Amino acid sequence: MGRRKVEMKRIEDKSSRQVTFSKRRGGLMKKARQLSVLCDAQVAVVVFSSGGRLYEFCSHKRCLNSPNADKTSVENWMQLEEQLNAALLHTRATKTGLLINSMMDLQQQEKLFKEENELWQTKLAELQHNDDHLV
Repeated sequence: MGRRKVEMKRIEDKSSRQVTFSKRRGGLMKKARQLSVLCDAQVAVVVFSSGGRLYEFCSHKRCLNSPNADKTSVENWMQLEEQLNAALLHTRATKTGLLINSMMDLQQQEKLFKEENELWQTKLAELQHNDDHLV
């Protein structure tokens, strides 16, 4: 039995939404652990539930719920914020670049379709002209 495709929209039933949140949160945390172990990467995942509860995974020592979180210096938090901002800027720049490339590809496709359409219109006009002379 295969999986069915899930429509990406808010789940209206509260109970189903909570079950889905729990299962997907667990899967996300599992993937984060795997990425950390397999690739020796520093991974941090922060998830807030609709009720505002914090769930987190971090592969390094700086965790939000860790016993030392209160002792974490302001400088460390500022550094983390800067790293997150830099990652966000990089992600946005990448997304913008991909969108621009996609738009350019679509414009090129449109140009080719217009040229092809003009060619077919010319051929159709020639055929109609030849038909008029035959009659």
